[in-house]
Amino acid sequence: MRVLRSTAAVRERAQQLLARARAGASDAFAVDDAALSVAARSVAELTRQRFPDGRIPYHSRWRHFEAGGVDRAGQLDALLGPVDAATRARAQIDLALVSVLLDAGAGPQWVYRETASGQDFSRSEGLGVASFHAFTAGLFSGDPLQPLRVDAAGLAALSTGRLGEAFQVSESNPLVGLEGRTELLRRLGVVLASRQDVYGPAGRPGALYDAMLPGTDTVRTMAAHDLLVLLLDTLSAIWPAQNAIDGQPLGDCWPHPALDGEGLTAGWMPFHKLSQWLTYSLLEPFEWSGVRVTGLDALTGLPEYRNGGLLIDAGVLRPLPDDWATRRWSAGDAFIVEWRALTVALLDELAPLVRAELGLSAQQMPLACVLEGGTWAAGRALAQRLRNGLPPLNIVSDGTVF
Repeated sequence: MRVLRSTAAVRERAQQLLARARAGASDAFAVDDAALSVAARSVAELTRQRFPDGRIPYHSRWRHFEAGGVDRAGQLDALLGPVDAATRARAQIDLALVSVLLDAGAGPQWVYRETASGQDFSRSEGLGVASFHAFTAGLFSGDPLQPLRVDAAGLAALSTGRLGEAFQVSESNPLVGLEGRTELLRRLGVVLASRQDVYGPAGRPGALYDAMLPGTDTVRTMAAHDLLVLLLDTLSAIWPAQNAIDGQPLGDCWPHPALDGEGLTAGWMPFHKLSQWLTYSLLEPFEWSGVRVTGLDALTGLPEYRNGGLLIDAGVLRPLPDDWATRRWSAGDAFIVEWRALTVALLDELAPLVRAELGLSAQQMPLACVLEGGTWAAGRALAQRLRNGLPPLNIVSDGTVF
């Protein structure tokens, strides 16, 4: 199963499906390579508009904590008080991890009203702001004397009702996949408690800081892919078990009939979208504490409906089924698996074109910054112009993939 827990496998199998589509052998998508350059220019132009000083941050959960121009990371710093860098990083990791796991699509109707700012937020920003306030209120902590943390006891006590109340869910303000999110966090609590070797006696996500930086070594460097592998190895049991090989849960991996592979992994397309999104979102707490992160581009682009929607709306990908825009799809449909795989492969081709438009190197603008600059924002902008913000595909969500 380890082969599926590698971004090398994500890329290799995604490229299999892209080569097949380019050869005209796919019944799901056609690829217009000429449109890729046009899309790159659009992404580059939007990046210039959003970041005129050229300082492009990572595409991570921390951007959503900035929604509405509010410095919520600064608010967390103030709440934590004068603690050392490691203690601060552990709290930031706690917050980012649980917030990312709550980040699957919210649906078109849900809105969160932030009391302090008086602003309304929806979709990813709303989920980020809502989870921030749930965290600072101590919803995920089992110790009332230490509210600013996530631990196994706090997650075990979580109910759909309590999470729904924190996210202001009601009949008139429904949140897609609320039950699925709650169950995901409860499973997270079980796993954290069972892996004290990584997450400590309290079962805290923040213990990843110590797991990645063992001992007192003065060389404070870590590889981004090592963090992803640790997350995949320790948290695989939290994902829905419908995708498994020999009883081992695979997480965000899905079968596709056209894929090759080794042994029992043949035919499986790994993505690990939320785990990679989580990895991107945990890198900044490490860096803010003085750790140097290497190998950022070992991670892939994120195969979700903004990046994938950009490729459809920009004409790079042309869906072939007659009912592609009206049908209700599920994450396991071969059409959706292929769309996500083509998104991963094409983002790797789009990134250097965007950098060339901006005159930046891969070191100056790693893929995490291309996404933020970037492809995710361009996908959202096109969706807003074409469909009032709705993605091009209607995907049934259980709150754990999209």
